[in-house]
Amino acid sequence: MESALDAIRHQAVKHGATRVSKIVLRIGTLAGVDQEALRFAYDALSPHSVAAGAVLEIETVPARAHCPNCGTEFGVERGFIFQCPQCGEYSGDIRAGKELGIARLEFPNP
Repeated sequence: MESALDAIRHQAVKHGATRVSKIVLRIGTLAGVDQEALRFAYDALSPHSVAAGAVLEIETVPARAHCPNCGTEFGVERGFIFQCPQCGEYSGDIRAGKELGIARLEFPNP
């Protein structure tokens, strides 16, 4: 969260803002991030940053994989074994779910 707040501060400066009103993070289900721990860290660190008082929104990105055998793109409900529901082939071609980043920042009107 510290590095995210540094990146947010950098973007605020870049846009001539002194504070941020809303932060939207995109986190994939395969990113290995505990969202509750992330929120706890945000609550602890944000009061001393440009994000003080900002709303934190987390968009969860579901895992999706692509089958090299039949070309099907499919969702992965749980675990780390990606088996095509169409043909049964196993796939390591993950198309979504690893995301971890800032999707959007909103700055208050001057």
